[in-house]
Amino acid sequence: MIIHSFDPHSPAIISPADLCPAGRFFDTCIITYSWMIRDHVLSALPWTQVAEMRACNGIDPIYALTWQGRTFGFYLSRVGAACAGSDVIECAHLTGAKKFVMFGSAGSLNRAATAGKYVIPTEAYRDEGMSYHYAAPADYIAIPGAERVAKIFDEIGAPYILGRTWSTDAFYRETRSQAEARIREGCLAVDMELAGVQAVCDFHGFSLYDFLMVGDVLDGPAYDPAALSEANHDLDKFYLALEIAGRI
Repeated sequence: MIIHSFDPHSPAIISPADLCPAGRFFDTCIITYSWMIRDHVLSALPWTQVAEMRACNGIDPIYALTWQGRTFGFYLSRVGAACAGSDVIECAHLTGAKKFVMFGSAGSLNRAATAGKYVIPTEAYRDEGMSYHYAAPADYIAIPGAERVAKIFDEIGAPYILGRTWSTDAFYRETRSQAEARIREGCLAVDMELAGVQAVCDFHGFSLYDFLMVGDVLDGPAYDPAALSEANHDLDKFYLALEIAGRI
């Protein structure tokens, strides 16, 4: 069964070193899932391309950004836990990054609790495949960076709520019964990457700092996608991520 895929004792057959060169450019990297945010950042801040993640369906550049006299990494991640987790592994090898600030959009499972607030996940339900190759089986994976993100949001006055989230790659199979089960367990939102990326970071000794902006709503009688685009591409998320990167 997939939940028994974790094998911490046997060596991996493929290493990032087999596919791409190692580098050392920065310690902290910011991850976005929005091409609009990427394009804005590249027009607004000084940058240098330092590496690239190559795949048969395209090349994803990794940039070094300069902000307030410091250098941070930045890249547009592929969507889904398997791709996003693999991107973190390759980025770490290519650039030397050990700290990752990740942000994205999520579907609200509790519109009353999440309205007007960012969600800082404390645990993620592992309804994806990536995490089971990097962590022992369990329903949820803890998000250790949540406390630090919440403290930074307190310092800068950003509104937030702490709570569980649900990670699934199969967004077209987020069924009503599954959503109701996650809501009963206290999940505030549903995303596609967090559980897998956190498992990868735990396994490799990286630090992850994640927050989400809710857009579409799944807790009502009918699906409401009205705010999805805004949540995907809202520029404020990037500048919050910069604040986190500068303080961790």
